[in-house]
Amino acid sequence: MTKSMTDGNPVRLILGFSLPLLIGNILQQAYNMIDAAIVGRVLGADALGAVGASSSVQFLVLGFCIGTCSGFGIPMAKYFGAEQPERLRSTIFHSYLLTGFFAVLLTLITCIMCGNIIDILKISGNIHKDAYNYLFIILARIPFTLFYNLLSSMLRAIGDSKTPFIFLAISAVLNIILDFTFIVIVPLGCAGAALATVMAQACSGITCFIVIQKKYPLLKLSKDICRFNGYALKELFIMGVPMGLQFSITAIGSMVMQSANNSLEDVYISAFAVTSKLKQLAMCPFEAIATGISVFSSQNLGAGNYDRVKKGIIQGTVINAVYGIIIGIVLIFSGRTLSMMFLDSSESAVLDACGVYMKCVGYFYWALGILFACRMSVQGIGFSGLAIFSGVLEMFARIIVSRKFVPIYRFGAICYTDQVAWIVATTYCIIICIWCVKKVSRKQLKV
Repeated sequence: MTKSMTDGNPVRLILGFSLPLLIGNILQQAYNMIDAAIVGRVLGADALGAVGASSSVQFLVLGFCIGTCSGFGIPMAKYFGAEQPERLRSTIFHSYLLTGFFAVLLTLITCIMCGNIIDILKISGNIHKDAYNYLFIILARIPFTLFYNLLSSMLRAIGDSKTPFIFLAISAVLNIILDFTFIVIVPLGCAGAALATVMAQACSGITCFIVIQKKYPLLKLSKDICRFNGYALKELFIMGVPMGLQFSITAIGSMVMQSANNSLEDVYISAFAVTSKLKQLAMCPFEAIATGISVFSSQNLGAGNYDRVKKGIIQGTVINAVYGIIIGIVLIFSGRTLSMMFLDSSESAVLDACGVYMKCVGYFYWALGILFACRMSVQGIGFSGLAIFSGVLEMFARIIVSRKFVPIYRFGAICYTDQVAWIVATTYCIIICIWCVKKVSRKQLKV
C-alpha cells in the first residue's frame, strides 16, 4: 500500500515508516551474520577470517549499489508527493535502464579483478584461497543486489516499507536453510556460505518484482512511458551516483583500514571480522531512521511543505542521537559477550580483542547517529553532491590513522580509526545540513 507523509505527526510517520525498514535491515545483516556464525562455529576462526577479510571491498561495491538505488528513490518520492504519476513512472523506467547498465559493468569489472583485490588487501597464508572463493561468489551477486534494492527504493518512495521487509524475512529463512545445506550437509566451505547468500537475495528480488507487477499499478510501466527522456536520466544520475559514490568513497578508507589490520596477527583479523558484523547490526536503526527522514523530506519537498521538511529533519536527528547513546552503552559493557555469537568461548584471545574494540567504538556511536541523519537529510532534499564530501572526509581520516598510527600502535590504533572518521564527517554534515535546510526554507518565502 502507498503512504503519503505530507500530513500528520512527523515523528510518528518517520518511526512508523522506519520500523519495517529496521527489521528489514536487520534481516539483511542477518545474511552475513548467519554466514559468519555458521562458518566460525563449524569451520573455525581461520575460515571466519577468510569470510570477513574482504568486508571492506564488499562494502565498497555493494554499498555503491545500495546507495545508487537509494538515490534513485529520491526523485520518485518527490514526484509521488507532488502527485505526478506520469513523471514517477518515467523515472522508474529510466532507473531500470541505469540499474541494468551498472549491473553488467560492475559485475564484469569486479569479478575479473577479484584476485587483484585479494592481493591489495594483503590477504595471505591459510585464508587466501577461501577468501578468494568467498569474495568472487559474493561479487557475482551484484545484479541481484541492484535489482532488489531498486525495487525496495521504489516501494519506499511511495511510502511502503513493509513489502520489502516481508520478502527479506522469507529470504533470511531461506539463507539459513541454504547455509546449513552448503556448509554442513554439502561441505562447500566458505564458498557455500557465499552461494547461500546469493541465492537468497536472488529469491527476494524476483518475488518482490512479481508482487509489484500484480499489486502496484502506480509502479507498472506501459509502452507509452518507455520512451527515452534525457532530463529523467540526468536527474536519476545526479541523485543516484553521488549517493553510491559516497558509500564507495567511505569504503576506500575502510579498505585501507582493513588492509592495515590484515597485516597484523590472525587474532586481530578474526576479531575485525566479528566486530564488523556487530557494528553493522548496531547501525541498522541509524540507517532505517535516516532513510525514513530522507523519504519524509523528499515527499514534503515535492508537496512544497518546507516547514515540515525542517521539523522532520530535526526530530529524526534527535531520535538517532538518543539511540546512539543507548546502543553505545550496550556495546561498551557487552561487546565481548555479543561476540560469542560467532565464536566458541575457547577463542579467548579473539574474544578479548573483540571486547576492547567494541568498548572503544561504543563511546562514539552517538556521533554516528547524527552523521546518518544529517547526511541522508541533505540527500533527501536534493543536495547529494554536497553529501559526497562527508564520505571524502571519512576516507581521508581512516587513511591517515591507518597509515600513520597503526604501524606504531597496532590494534590499539585500529580501535579508534572509525571514531576519528565519524567525528570529522559529523561536524561537516551538521554544518552543511543547517545550510541546506535554510536554503530550502528560503524557497517558501519566495512562494
